[in-house]
Amino acid sequence: MKKILIVEDDASIHSIIEEILKQENYAILNAYSGTEALMLLEKNQVDLILLDLMLPGLNGEEIIKKINHIPIIVISAKIATEDKVNCLLIGANDYITKPFDKNELLARIKVQLRDSKINLELTYKNLKLLTNSHILMVGDHRINLTKTEYAIMKQLLLNINQVVTKTKLLELISLDTDDGNEESLRVHISNLRNKIRQYTNDDYIESVWGVGFKIKE
Repeated sequence: MKKILIVEDDASIHSIIEEILKQENYAILNAYSGTEALMLLEKNQVDLILLDLMLPGLNGEEIIKKINHIPIIVISAKIATEDKVNCLLIGANDYITKPFDKNELLARIKVQLRDSKINLELTYKNLKLLTNSHILMVGDHRINLTKTEYAIMKQLLLNINQVVTKTKLLELISLDTDDGNEESLRVHISNLRNKIRQYTNDDYIESVWGVGFKIKE
């Protein structure tokens, strides 16, 4: 049975969503604030998150930035295009505005649960990046990556034999952590190298002085 976390502080809307999901035989977890949602996620595995943006404590955007391996559908009264675009850029998978249609919500849930089963792999020599679970494999060894480390590694593996500029990588960092500067980039690259070196003597990430980084041939 698929488990869905509802993060919504409006009790009436929360109840409506919960009833819709129960009718479809989904297992439910309930959170009424951003802080409560993170506490639940520390102790429970869920398949999907339905997330309001205007929450007490941590807001929805902050929650999105902290989650890197669970599909998120935003359900919000914010209808501005910039709000939708921002949520999608920082990691949300879908965005529905209130009031929402029951059948549309269920269809979007099914799409996300279906797509989450697909675990595409980016491979190079002894490296394998699992794009759904955000896991980096070095041979048979499993490495957990932070959201920003994953974003950097994905760009490098998508551009084998090409330099990924500092500007491009800094954009990824600023979206995730709001500290998009060259020092932060150096720290993230260093952390990635150290994690990989735990299991191999190969140095996969090459610095291209003054330009950016690439996967070393």
